[in-house]
Parts: sequence; C-alpha cells; structure tokens
Amino acid sequence: MAVRPGGSNPTRARILSAAASVLARRGYAGTRLADIAEAAGLRPPAVYYYFASRDEVVAATMIEGQRQLLSCVGTAVADLVGPAVTSLDRICAAVEAHLRAELELADFAFALSRNIGQLPPGIRQSVVVAGDEYHELWRQLLDAGVADGSVRGDLDIRTARMLIVGALNMAPEWWPGSRESATALVETAKTMVRAGLAVPR
Repeated sequence: MAVRPGGSNPTRARILSAAASVLARRGYAGTRLADIAEAAGLRPPAVYYYFASRDEVVAATMIEGQRQLLSCVGTAVADLVGPAVTSLDRICAAVEAHLRAELELADFAFALSRNIGQLPPGIRQSVVVAGDEYHELWRQLLDAGVADGSVRGDLDIRTARMLIVGALNMAPEWWPGSRESATALVETAKTMVRAGLAVPR
C-alpha cells in the first residue's frame, strides 16, 4: 500500500514530506519555513513558488495526510467484497488499513496528532473539514454494521467511532516497531475492535 504525498508534482511532494518531518519533530510553534526548505533541499524562495506562507504549507501538509489516509482506508474497504463479507469485516479491514497507512505515513501521522491542538483557528478549521470526510466513512461503516446485524445495536455509535479512530491515530506515537513488524499491532487491534462491536452470542 505505497503512498505518495503531494500529488504528481515531485517538488511540492518533497516540500510536504519535509514539512511533515519538521512538524513531527519540532511542533507547529518551532517550525519555520526555512527549516522546511532546508529539509526539502531547497532555498526558501523555492517554497514560496508553491505556497504563499508557512501556515499554508502546514495546512496543506495536514490535509495531505488526511487525504492519503482516506484513500488508503477507502480502497481497502471497497476491495473487500463477496456475499459472506459483513460490515464488521469491512470495519476490521479499515482498522488494518488505517494502522498500516499511518506507519507508512509516520511523519504525516505524527505531525497531525501532535499539532492539531496547536494550530490557529483558520488552519485548524481547514484540517478539521478535511478530516470530516474520513469520519463520514467510519460513520457509514458502523451504521451499515448495525443495519446488517454484524455490529451490536446497543452501543453509542458516535462514541464507538471516536474511540476507535482516536486509538488508531495514537498508535504510531507509542508503537516501537517498524511497519514490517506491525502484524501483532494490526491483529490485536482487529481482534479488540471485532470483540467490542460484535453482537454477543
């Protein structure tokens, strides 16, 4: 599940990757445009060709991370088809795709989770709007699970969604292993989510 930040323009992609790395290490307050340019192997004026300000780079970096996560998880869910597949199976596929994407997008994931609370209102709002589409995907998955009987109906679905997505978002901050060794993390998360959501027998 390879991911490529920044669309088809390689220089813009390099700037966003560099910004994610700097934001993950230094936080919003400690990130300067010059730092981003240096990490990208560019001079600051070259960054201004693509972005009008540091805050525009930050917002684009956060939104790009959200976009890639949505793409990875949405594709994994859409690819899981068949008459025996339940919505709970798709939820577990979304759990795995989210974790593996975050480990691939480690800098983007760290940048987002570390800095979302530090952003000025204007930037924060644009990032929240980008994240709404991802939460809508999870809303649809959980609602479909209740509808087809694979997810228990006595849960507060909004609370369940926030708990699941919140836990997945935090995993890269404490997971000590590499993406290649993440099988235990993925399987444990899927087992816990399935056990928590499944209709009791």
